[in-house]
Amino acid sequence: MANNPFSALRLALLKMASSLGGGGARRLPDISAALANPAWPAEWPFSAADFARQDESRDTRFYDTPRLVYHIDEFAVRALTNYYARTLPPKADILDMCSSWVSHLPDDYEAASVTGLGMVAAELDKNPRLTTRVVQDLNMDPTLPFPDDSFDIITNVVSVDYLTRPREIFTEMARVLRPGGSAIMSFSNRCFPTKAINIWLNTSDIEHAFIVGCYFHYAGGYGPPVAQDISPNPGVTDPMYIVRAMKR
Repeated sequence: MANNPFSALRLALLKMASSLGGGGARRLPDISAALANPAWPAEWPFSAADFARQDESRDTRFYDTPRLVYHIDEFAVRALTNYYARTLPPKADILDMCSSWVSHLPDDYEAASVTGLGMVAAELDKNPRLTTRVVQDLNMDPTLPFPDDSFDIITNVVSVDYLTRPREIFTEMARVLRPGGSAIMSFSNRCFPTKAINIWLNTSDIEHAFIVGCYFHYAGGYGPPVAQDISPNPGVTDPMYIVRAMKR
């Protein structure tokens, strides 16, 4: 396993910066550049230390108290809901993974079903969009309790940075997605630092997109992942990023 899985990405970003031309100020590449032409390492590039956390106690202990609050600001919330309004197919069967009391779906969106899989039963019970509720700690058991080809869409809102077994989980996601279905991972720059994985805390937003892209790539079963910045007010309010891939 490589000690630095981002060397190829950083080289690509340096080339991108130099291609912007000389003379004037150079802007940082958009987050979509992280996955525009990725140079994937030959093998899974992460080590066990990358998924270590400051607090290694069971997540059920940390999350035992319901948190009925937003973990991103209202502008980022609205940006994500608007993104769903533009991109979700009609009447989809949705798996809201790492779900809580809100799924951020547009009020007028009619899903065929919305299954919420999360850590806290009290939070899931408060979520009016859910038609099915499943309590499960994915870091303890990454096997999704659903048949093959069950869902059209999988969402994960600001929780991908807490997954300690992402390759197993993303493999399971591919199994339960229907062919042509999409998994949508959204994240910001906010987290519970004691529970976020080590490599997430020590990398930038654009590198976070590359990390999530790696999860899709090495799990297999997906088309090329794509990154997108949907931040409503860059540099002013909370950012919001998407990494999305379609099941082949």
